[in-house]
Amino acid sequence: MTADTPREPGKLPPVFQPLLPDDPREVGGYRLFARLGAGGMGRVYLSYTPGGRPVALKVVRPEFAEDGEFRRRFAQEVSNAQRIHGLYTAQVIDSGGLDSDSPWLVTAYVPGPSLQQVVRENGALPVRTVLLLMGGIAEALQAIHSVEVVHRDLKPANVLVAGDGPRVIDFGIARAADATALTGTGYRIGSPAFMAPEQAQGRAITPATDVFALGALAAYVAGGTAPFGDGPDTAVLYRVVHEEPDLTA
Repeated sequence: MTADTPREPGKLPPVFQPLLPDDPREVGGYRLFARLGAGGMGRVYLSYTPGGRPVALKVVRPEFAEDGEFRRRFAQEVSNAQRIHGLYTAQVIDSGGLDSDSPWLVTAYVPGPSLQQVVRENGALPVRTVLLLMGGIAEALQAIHSVEVVHRDLKPANVLVAGDGPRVIDFGIARAADATALTGTGYRIGSPAFMAPEQAQGRAITPATDVFALGALAAYVAGGTAPFGDGPDTAVLYRVVHEEPDLTA
């Protein structure tokens, strides 16, 4: 994403990805103008409300949508997420498509890069910046947990850095994906480098799981590298469960 908010449909900064032939042009009455990104759960597009407000619209992958339990949990998690109004979260505005092969949800558009992009381009950040970012993310988690939602996938790519502070995105949606058959066939929900040991072991998830991820995130931002290293997912997960984090960077 870019730090420049597009001001009107049809005039987008060149850094946005154009729509591809297989991308929809309209979803749930929202006209799509560009791709903002893609991930394991689906694709994210730039759209606008009728009043001209830019929004991010995520279309869920059909593999998830085919699962009835996913759709049920997706509806519940979106309903919970709409109750979250923290200053440092991207508000969930709308959703739909539960009876189709492409459920979707709309959140406030955040004009800024991901924390992952920031660290990749700049390396370790100054201590004051780290403290400000972590304070905002911690406040976001407090708002999320206050409505009994656990994020489950707090990672640098799920924190966007706007001019007035961080915004946590995709909160709670990973829980819906936990219900699908894909999670038992090699598709893992969550990011190994920022998982808590209980999540890596498939045990019960609690708000403390997010707090562990916050600590891993702080180490990543302060040191420029993930505290449990990189490499194959299995190797990282082993270190998460059996070894101490590397905080020497």
